[in-house]
Amino acid sequence: MTITHCGRRFSAQDLELMRQAAQDYAVLGITEIARTVCEWLDWTRPNGQLKNHECRLLLERLRDEGFLSLPPLRPSGKRGPRVPALSAVSDPQSPIQSSITDLEPITLRLVADAEGALFRQFIQRYHYLGYRVPVGANLRYFVESSNGRILALLQWTSAAWKMAHRDRWIGWNSQQRTRHLQRIINNSRFLIFPWVQVKGLASTILARAARQLPIDWRHHYGHDPLLLETLVDSSRFRGTCYRAANWICVGQTTGRGRMDRQHQAHNPAKLIFVLPLHRDCRELLCIR
Repeated sequence: MTITHCGRRFSAQDLELMRQAAQDYAVLGITEIARTVCEWLDWTRPNGQLKNHECRLLLERLRDEGFLSLPPLRPSGKRGPRVPALSAVSDPQSPIQSSITDLEPITLRLVADAEGALFRQFIQRYHYLGYRVPVGANLRYFVESSNGRILALLQWTSAAWKMAHRDRWIGWNSQQRTRHLQRIINNSRFLIFPWVQVKGLASTILARAARQLPIDWRHHYGHDPLLLETLVDSSRFRGTCYRAANWICVGQTTGRGRMDRQHQAHNPAKLIFVLPLHRDCRELLCIR
């Protein structure tokens, strides 16, 4: 028995080791079991950090499939999706109606740890998808005007494991995808506040993000991304700003969602857009 999870293939021996760890270290809790497995299997990011979050998801998957047993979750508040509490700090602000020139220099600033709650509030309150804890590697940005006012928010996360039209556009096989998926980054949230009405701002932000993100991603995770991707709900949006920023529409999803393993389509189909960061990105993603 072998299994592939988050771009890595695990052998029968690896899975047996996970089962043994879950049994021997049950008293420590799920999080510590995941960290132990990551250390044993050297499952790390390029910067050396353990992939304990991805490992925990795999352990829970194996538990759900009856392969191993995990200790019960320790009480940590209400179960289910964590919904950020809203406060006055995320209340609507005074309108911004101007040209991009009037706002320059526009900067993309990484969200500091102390600002995480504010970022979550803004996304929960003003983005139609709300806030969800990102899976895997991720970076978050505040987009600010010259006077320090926040105009927009961006969140970048690990790529979806499998999307037929994206994979067909790249031209890779499953082994190549396993090896190089970490070179793709997903724009999972893009929010311009409803009180900000500036023509051309969205495509300007995307163009600047495409220049800055690879530098920041390399600094945090140790490798250079080759491709950006995003999903656009065509029932709500046309993807105009992505097209204006030279992103390419390569097809649409099946509606299954990135974590659906039961093959039950229940999400609306979305347009898939990609942006190559290297002129030979497809060839580089297909290297064996």
